[in-house]
Amino acid sequence: MSNDKIIKLRRLSQQYAYTSIQMHETIARKAGFSGTDHKYLGFFLQKGTLTAGELAELTGLTTGAVTGLIDRFENRNLVKRTFDKTDRRKVAIEPNSKKIIALLEPLYKEFQNESEKLIASFSGKERDIIESYFVKALALANATNNKFK
Repeated sequence: MSNDKIIKLRRLSQQYAYTSIQMHETIARKAGFSGTDHKYLGFFLQKGTLTAGELAELTGLTTGAVTGLIDRFENRNLVKRTFDKTDRRKVAIEPNSKKIIALLEPLYKEFQNESEKLIASFSGKERDIIESYFVKALALANATNNKFK
């Protein structure tokens, strides 16, 4: 592959990343959040109950920032803190999954449906290539993240 083609693909990837950030910022505002707070709700939908430390690890945020994030979610009744019965220093953050889904689903439903149609429009071989790219790109991004921790 020519260097020009590689540069073109890298720029398209960057443009996708920037556009994705803009889309998520718009959705965040629509949901009544600032920044990417709404994306962190997805961790609760995927993983269920988390500790603040686990949420910090997943998000890459500091523990102080995670405390503020949990406070904002708790103020909107999207999560609740529960204390361990034997050790009150241990706190679990339990999601109100129904409320989170009710908040976010209307904002993402059309995008999700259209994304699925787009993916289905590719052949099996093309989907395998796309999947391979994402797996390798994620590994590269994670390696970079870990390098700077």
